[in-house]
Amino acid sequence: MFSAEQSCWFVRKVICWRAVASIAWAVLLLPPITAVFVLLSRFSLLHPIQSVSECMSFLTSASAIFSFILLCGVIIMVGFLNLEYYTVIPTIACSKIALLGQLLHPRQFVNSLAHCIMGIIVAWCCAIAIGGRYETIAYPCTPADGADSSHQMCLNEHHFILLLAGAFVGLSHSMLGVIYNMNYVPFLTVQQYKYLRFKGSLPLLVKCSATQALYSVRNYIVVYFFLGYIPKAWICKTLNLHLNSSAHPLDSIAGLLDLNLLYQLWVSAGFLLLTWHVTLLLFRIFVTEVYSFPVQSSFTEDAHQCLPKVITGKQPMILKFLALQDLALLAQHSPLRRSEVFSLSQPGGHPHNWNAISKECLSLLNDLTQRLIAYHDTVATNGRAKALPTGSERKTSSETSSTEDLMSPRPTFLMKTPASVFARSIVGASQSPLTAPFTSPDPDSPFASPALRRLTAPADPCSPWFGAVQSPHVMRRLPKLWSTPTDSQVNGSPPASPASVPSPKQEPSKPSLLAQFLQNRKEQVKHFLAKRVLIMYLFNKLPEASSQALFADSQAHIWALEGLTYLVQASFSEDQFGVVQTALPSILGCMLVLQEAVDRHFKLPHASSKPVRSASSLGDSTHKTLRFALRATLKTAIYRITTTFGSHLSAVQMSAEHRKRLQQFLENKE
Repeated sequence: MFSAEQSCWFVRKVICWRAVASIAWAVLLLPPITAVFVLLSRFSLLHPIQSVSECMSFLTSASAIFSFILLCGVIIMVGFLNLEYYTVIPTIACSKIALLGQLLHPRQFVNSLAHCIMGIIVAWCCAIAIGGRYETIAYPCTPADGADSSHQMCLNEHHFILLLAGAFVGLSHSMLGVIYNMNYVPFLTVQQYKYLRFKGSLPLLVKCSATQALYSVRNYIVVYFFLGYIPKAWICKTLNLHLNSSAHPLDSIAGLLDLNLLYQLWVSAGFLLLTWHVTLLLFRIFVTEVYSFPVQSSFTEDAHQCLPKVITGKQPMILKFLALQDLALLAQHSPLRRSEVFSLSQPGGHPHNWNAISKECLSLLNDLTQRLIAYHDTVATNGRAKALPTGSERKTSSETSSTEDLMSPRPTFLMKTPASVFARSIVGASQSPLTAPFTSPDPDSPFASPALRRLTAPADPCSPWFGAVQSPHVMRRLPKLWSTPTDSQVNGSPPASPASVPSPKQEPSKPSLLAQFLQNRKEQVKHFLAKRVLIMYLFNKLPEASSQALFADSQAHIWALEGLTYLVQASFSEDQFGVVQTALPSILGCMLVLQEAVDRHFKLPHASSKPVRSASSLGDSTHKTLRFALRATLKTAIYRITTTFGSHLSAVQMSAEHRKRLQQFLENKE
């Protein structure tokens, strides 16, 4: 395994430079956006030529240049925050309390504070650009204000309300980024040039910025109407300013009905959001650009940069996603690079490239299968988690096992977060019990239940249960398709042996009185809180969130399916050494098991309902429909293999259940 310095080469050499390029383009686009804002804020229908000339003179003034320098600093800071907070696996809150925890997280607090400060800076630059009564925060008091004009200064509430609006819009933008996953970096299904992608997204960008600015100004006006006196009194006390008693205060209905004020607030908020959204869009475009990894290298020091090593790496996630994307494109469009995948090592003649790629892809698919099984079992038991595996279920497989060993799914009894998929897939098989083959429970284990012992014990001829099974409840206890002993033997996983655990049988000890008392108190507290409406509102699971979180990282599985099946399809005519055909039973079995698990998941409530896309936010919603894309990709991948090999698949060793399901694809009935 490579060191941390070698695993971060991609961040230093690629990601950071791509982020710098996106920031540079955002700074280059800042002058035309600023010119449009100045024109909109100073334009007058009664004097159009004069307003245009005033705009031109302002853009060449010293104050405009200083404001532009500040805006460039804000853009650089926004780009740095994008680089710091971006993710390729969205964080999906499954309940209201989980979403509240994300909003109140200390890391998010720092992000919100930074956006508030940057919002104030942008609002100050907007006030300078608008000019007039918005230009300064204080002015000399007139005699009509009841104060000595030579010594007292009055608060310019129009300037002050604009600064507070910038802070409020910055805070709203930061919080909406958490709610709508705006830090999520999506990958496009169809590759486009950067210019065409930016040009196509620009109208939606302007629309989202204007709409979000309108809603933010509406909310800000309501908040300022009720709570505006608090910051106004604080700023007056801090800066020793007075209030103009002759003017209407802006925290009143008469003061807030100023159409010019509302227009300037909306234009300023739109300018702020547009510059930030442009920076975010450019960052997404540059970071997700396709990167071509070498399949193999002649130099040992560059081996960690090759595709087989990168795919099996731990961090960062963006590197793993780009490697899987490159694998899918390689398998589909590059015959020369495919030949490198099918090549044998010299000396030795081992298909190391194919073994590493296929092993990691099958590991990803098996991990998703186990997550789906665990989720379905949790739903079937009303959220009660199963007992952890013991005894023979904790056997670990060797790192040098063949590719067929990957078809034995690894036990996962608790639903894991999507971000942990790669953490498990890159660790060696002998380093974690999660890599043990999924076998039947050991009846001789001291932790086996009495019901399991009764089912697995030899039947008494005098018992009424001797012979045919007479109860449907016993039939339900039969092993599932993916955990049958037949499948385990076909896929290379050894069946569980009762003699592997020579521990004596012992009855489980009863819990102590203190444990029973604490358990009863816990149930009473849960029953009491379940009757409270607010508690249930916060802790109830959102309908589709659990299913969305389960498939949050499915873009990696989609690329793994495409890359694997396109390589298998190409191997029919390009694989000179037959390295792919040896793994064909494992690949087919893994995909058929996953296909059954996905079909079972879509039969659950809310799993097959498509969410409504929100057009008022720049947050990407493709992660909400990844489960549909995965299901379609999985069926297409199986059909890709069946149409290529056809009747040759009859010679592939597999279980009867798998062959029956595969026959449905061969007959085009799926």
